[in-house]
Amino acid sequence: MKDYHISKHSSFYTIGLNYKKADAVVRGKFSLDENAMVQLLKKAQSQGIDGLLATSTCNRTELHGFAQHPFQLIKLLCDYSNGSVEEFQEVAYVYKNKEAIGHLFRVGTGLDSQILGDFEIISQIKQSFNRSKKIGIANPFIERLCNAVIQASKRIKNETEISSGATSVAFASVQYILKNVEDIANKNILLFGTGKIGRNTCENLIKHTKNPHITLINRTKEKAEKIGGKFNLTVKDYGDLQPEIRKTDVLVVATGAQKPTICKELIYTKNPLLILDLSVPKNVDDNVTELDNVTLIHLDHLSQMTDETLENRKQSIPEAESIIADVKADFIQWLETRKFAPVIKALKMKLKTMKDEELDYQSKKTADFDAEQADIVSNRIIQKITKQFANHLKNDQIDSDSSLELIQKVFQLELNQE
Repeated sequence: MKDYHISKHSSFYTIGLNYKKADAVVRGKFSLDENAMVQLLKKAQSQGIDGLLATSTCNRTELHGFAQHPFQLIKLLCDYSNGSVEEFQEVAYVYKNKEAIGHLFRVGTGLDSQILGDFEIISQIKQSFNRSKKIGIANPFIERLCNAVIQASKRIKNETEISSGATSVAFASVQYILKNVEDIANKNILLFGTGKIGRNTCENLIKHTKNPHITLINRTKEKAEKIGGKFNLTVKDYGDLQPEIRKTDVLVVATGAQKPTICKELIYTKNPLLILDLSVPKNVDDNVTELDNVTLIHLDHLSQMTDETLENRKQSIPEAESIIADVKADFIQWLETRKFAPVIKALKMKLKTMKDEELDYQSKKTADFDAEQADIVSNRIIQKITKQFANHLKNDQIDSDSSLELIQKVFQLELNQE
């Protein structure tokens, strides 16, 4: 993309933090719920920011958008989360223009995921775009970029083995249970929370444990009943949480709350209890580990698992990167085309003005002058000239910035400032 600033007054930035440098506690401070993301986007819009995505998952929180300086975006994130600028600077990253574009491609295609090949993130990016579009802060650049990332994600999923075998935190949690809980088919499993991760975990539990003793509890019982009915599982009221914990062997927590929903005061069982906390911020209080019979595993532990499946996936990374490069090149070419489109448009208008002046002069000077035929021929010539310039500017071998400047200078073009 050379040194091209995507708009005359601002650049495209990604600011954020993820699992690589920020642990679950810090990620929890910067996590954004739906309402916070909506308010953040509206605030950005009121500040004149044109084009912004907000994404917050268990593994990362990121803002992708236009700004005069990245601190505009950093301040927005800190204002609408529980994190401070100082904490952000400790663990954060900032990417600009082509680096920001490349980062979003890697995130959306699962190459930057905590578990390689986790394709759940692409649905989050789709939601981010839809949210921004609804608010009116998704400009053509954001829309085209999101569509390109989605296209790359689909191709990688279909053309490589990077998503084969175990995928996502949901599967990793089930894999952990299978490896560490004996006779799992006869154990009691309680799933608390039926959001996206909860639903995926539920499906994986049923598929891989063959366990008929799975119970669902959700604050909104109707949501749990919808999933319970689909899989013919037991659904209990939220008020039954404590007695159900007493009976369970494995407790999976995926509640998505901002504060812990499980603490040691809820646990009365003396039997061994495995708790898996799949939430960010953490939804299980660390004080449960004060109980000798309780083992607590957070999703950060799950993602560190290396198995044969993960090793096989790594072999597909070069192929995936090649696909990204291909799709990204098309996007950059489109971006470059947008860059010189105003100049080509102005050139066409300038040539048209010259043509009109000349035809007017010739029609007055020549008695039998065929103005209609001359107009047709002139327009075809103008079309060929502008196409020749456009093809020149598309050539990767030339410095398009210098060429644009020269064209503007030679033809004395005045561009409409958008």
